[in-house]
Amino acid sequence: MDGGDNIDNYASKLTIVTQGEWAGWSYYPGGDPFEDLAGPFYCRIDDQGRRVCAFRAEARHMNGGGFMHGGCVMTFADFCLFWIAQDAIVGSHCVTATFNGEFVGTAHVGDIVECSGEIVKAGRSMIFVRGIISTAGEAMMSFSSVLKKTGPRP
Repeated sequence: MDGGDNIDNYASKLTIVTQGEWAGWSYYPGGDPFEDLAGPFYCRIDDQGRRVCAFRAEARHMNGGGFMHGGCVMTFADFCLFWIAQDAIVGSHCVTATFNGEFVGTAHVGDIVECSGEIVKAGRSMIFVRGIISTAGEAMMSFSSVLKKTGPRP
């Protein structure tokens, strides 16, 4: 979700899933070309009002050892931090300025990978976010990030 010349166009692509395993969740078809390759990643607001994300691990998400590839986890985390920060982003363009992550577990084919987090602080030009990615209640990655609000590109 980094950057993009038309944030409103991107936000308008949010599509609600009406059938199947992800019914009630939303996703961004054609939103970010790189995330489209790795995803789809799903998002929603849960019953407690928290912004959460999830996806099902597939063989294409694994590394040579049969564990989820770290690049996949980081791509998912980048998607999640923008969803978590959505209320502070509305109407702005943002890019990931910093990203810190600690890999503490993994996922395997078939696992549901989930993320929840929070806005630590939303300033005038920067948004501080942290989150936890997990599967089956076991942590996979903790992360923190700073999103930088930017002006539209010429």
